[in-house]
Amino acid sequence: MKELLFSVTRKDFEVTWFSGTGNGGQNRNNRRKCCRIRHKESGAVGTGQEERSCEQNQKNAFYRLIEDKKFQAWLKMKAAGVSVDKDAIEREINRIVDNAMKEENLKIEYGL
Repeated sequence: MKELLFSVTRKDFEVTWFSGTGNGGQNRNNRRKCCRIRHKESGAVGTGQEERSCEQNQKNAFYRLIEDKKFQAWLKMKAAGVSVDKDAIEREINRIVDNAMKEENLKIEYGL
């Protein structure tokens, strides 16, 4: 059974529209149909500007963003951080510290 670890919503992205560059004439250069999507936390960016429709350019930009290495790395780190049992880590750290603080592991010197 799968469990939802976290969700990524539209609020996590910054979408900007801009006019395209290059060949295409007035339709491309005068209308804001090109899309740039930036994921705020990871800094990953995806751009779509090769289609004539806004929706298709936005879709392409999103696909490019989720394939970006920065976004993939952020996704793995986020999933690892959520799925880790923090109490188990804290217990292990406490066990290591307690073991290191045993009397046989300490050297006590007295100054004159």
